[in-house]
Amino acid sequence: MSINVQGHLHKMVTHLSQVPEPMVGYQLTLGGQQVDMNALIGKPVRIEHLGQITCSHCGKATKKSYSQGYCYPCMQKLPQCDLCIMSPERCHYDAGTCRDSSWGDQFCMQPHVVYLANSSALKVGITRINQMPTRWLDQGASQALPIMQVASRKLSGQVETVLKDFVADKTNWRTLLQGDAQTMDLLVERDRLKQQAAMPLVQLLASLSPADYTWLDYQPLAIRYPVTAYPSKIVSHNLDKDPVLQDTLIGIKGQYLIFANSVINIRKYSSYLVHISA
Repeated sequence: MSINVQGHLHKMVTHLSQVPEPMVGYQLTLGGQQVDMNALIGKPVRIEHLGQITCSHCGKATKKSYSQGYCYPCMQKLPQCDLCIMSPERCHYDAGTCRDSSWGDQFCMQPHVVYLANSSALKVGITRINQMPTRWLDQGASQALPIMQVASRKLSGQVETVLKDFVADKTNWRTLLQGDAQTMDLLVERDRLKQQAAMPLVQLLASLSPADYTWLDYQPLAIRYPVTAYPSKIVSHNLDKDPVLQDTLIGIKGQYLIFANSVINIRKYSSYLVHISA
């Protein structure tokens, strides 16, 4: 397979194949073309930033990408760039101050899932119910287990806030790219966490309606990534400082392309105009 395409970067689209085992497939849409990134593993790939960044919302040129693909004015006014996106427990929809209530209806006032994932280590996270398993694939999780469904993003953030006193809510990206996570029994970890957090959970849930939440009974999902080898040293390539990355692609995990001598987070460079050849 050879490619020679140009366009603005966006995060790779993922899908999970179940045959012969759960394996993540990656596609990159660039210049209207679909690039099968899995097919490039093992081949020399060249990525060049052409010096242009275009806001993914308004289409205007910007010297810097904010909140993964926006210009500064859009970052300041769009609901998807508000502080509550990173801290959902701070959602202010009910106060009537949401930047765009129709956007909030579509993305925040929808069922969300609180989950456990094993990526660099055990972590707790949240996602919209219709974003399973995409959220886990984007994070590079090797295992995932939904543990609770709640009625809104704010409620999921409140549960996560309670649980993160007992388990991490962040992924160590360097550890993620150093190898596969050691397999955990997520059912045991779920039960341990529920016991450890029993008192604050009871206090939180007592303030909610029974219709607002339900505990889930899923089996853990195991996920494999197309990685032929992990680098011995993690070196992050910066397209702002060095616009050309030319190296052999040896794997993909989360939204990272893993090369023989460096790694790059594709999502970080959303809206960058690039040329890719292989």
